[in-house]
Amino acid sequence: MPAPLFLIGFMAAGKTSVGRAIAAATGRRFVDLDDAIAAMGEPPAALVARDEAEFRRREAAALAALIDGDAGAGVVIATGGGAAAFGDNLARMRAAGLVVALGVELDEARRRAAAEPGGRPLMAQASRLAALRAPIYRRAHAVVDTAGRDVARVAAEVRAVEAVWARLPAAHRGAAGAAGAAGAAGAAGTAGAVIVALGERSYPVAVAPALDAELLRGALGGATRVAVITDENVARHHLAPLRRLLPDPRGLELFELAPGEASKSFAHYERACATLVERGLDRGSVIVALGGGVVGDLAGFVAATLYRGVPIVQLPTTIVAMTDAAIGGKTAIDLPAGKNLVGAFWQPRLVACGLATLATLPARERRAGFGELWKYALLDGAELWRAVRACAPWAAAPGELPPPPELGLVIDRSIAYKAEVVGRDEREQTGARLLLNLGHTVGHAIETASGMPHGEAVALGLLAACRVSAAVLGTPRELERELAAALAASGLPTELDPWLREDVLSRVRVDKKRVGAHLRFVAVREVGSCEPVEIAVTELGRILRGDPGS
Repeated sequence: MPAPLFLIGFMAAGKTSVGRAIAAATGRRFVDLDDAIAAMGEPPAALVARDEAEFRRREAAALAALIDGDAGAGVVIATGGGAAAFGDNLARMRAAGLVVALGVELDEARRRAAAEPGGRPLMAQASRLAALRAPIYRRAHAVVDTAGRDVARVAAEVRAVEAVWARLPAAHRGAAGAAGAAGAAGAAGTAGAVIVALGERSYPVAVAPALDAELLRGALGGATRVAVITDENVARHHLAPLRRLLPDPRGLELFELAPGEASKSFAHYERACATLVERGLDRGSVIVALGGGVVGDLAGFVAATLYRGVPIVQLPTTIVAMTDAAIGGKTAIDLPAGKNLVGAFWQPRLVACGLATLATLPARERRAGFGELWKYALLDGAELWRAVRACAPWAAAPGELPPPPELGLVIDRSIAYKAEVVGRDEREQTGARLLLNLGHTVGHAIETASGMPHGEAVALGLLAACRVSAAVLGTPRELERELAAALAASGLPTELDPWLREDVLSRVRVDKKRVGAHLRFVAVREVGSCEPVEIAVTELGRILRGDPGS
């Protein structure tokens, strides 16, 4: 009997229609939580309008009864829009089974609700509720987008996620930490895996204290050969433990790079491909990327193109790679004109993050990772901002240190944000994925011009984004000062003006997001509310420098 499947998401996301379709296709029982509430004596819409607090109490009781009763096994349950946001409902659902959020744009939700008889009383507060609930919906095991998809397609996407989740070892399906305060295990990074929802190419991103042999062997099952691409520093610390986890460590082929961005070049790409061909890899082989963003990008591009595509498993060992570079299938190498200008989209089979690998990070690399974490805090909202701030002393401390338990939660939340965006916009065609470039337009230019570590440059790019946002959107200028204080607490650079040089701004002009004379630039209205804007390349430089007329 399959575990219960819970569908959460905003009002009018289609949870009931999709739940019924899945139940019908799989021969399972379907329950609409609103029907269970109505059975208590009052229609949900009328109860919400009369006494929302009482509605929430009855909703939680109905959900608990379904979970605790024998009838809960194998059931498909569609919940109300606010169910996951109330009390410990989300933690209960994650403890009992698979939780999938259905994503819907606010305008579409309003349109669907307007077509329903009787309407929805809470739709009058839709903008406020959507902003409050979005971070909570991202704590589902997966978010499946409904935009432009009919019920059958969405149901198929949910079932694909369910198939990935069912194959996971039990330890990686778990619930700990799902509600943000569900115990130390969740804070240490043992929450159930996040699943990137891409239909038949869906895959898990698992965070745990250490790499898990069962999880890794499941992803490598059936491989004719395994090739590990890593760099010399990572190999020294983590290759031996990885060998002990592999099914047949004697059959491992190793390709080592010199550490650093310079290895993301055509020369290293060609050498990697030629070496792996010489060593007998074929299309049934699997490439394992063990390392940070440079290793993951290069190994991913090799996997995407060698024999026109071989599977890859990403084992990120840095904060930047765990929360960003290893997820989403972007692979690339650099050109002298800029970063990541040649590449391909190639999704991994698995991303597995062992938090213990962060203990060996040099202090500067540890600090640099917080550039990406502050990016996610600006995107996700105040709760993640506070969580990142709590971990800042670890980032700023000297020497090699084990990560604090709270960092697992921060990484989980950051992964969940990226997974949702990738599921909505895998190949940057709708504009949703552009949000992940917050801080990167100016950050990449600084990085390329200076050789500064990626995360440090992104931190400066975030300050640039706040400055541009004040000029373009009217964002309070205090946000730039608050961000600078947060970056300083993490040991990151905060002086943007010295980097607003011509060699930096000239690189902004060849940014991949340029369209003609304009850039698609990610701006910040407030913490938790970011959006793309179009801005002239020449105007961007004037705003950043504070020149008259900007």
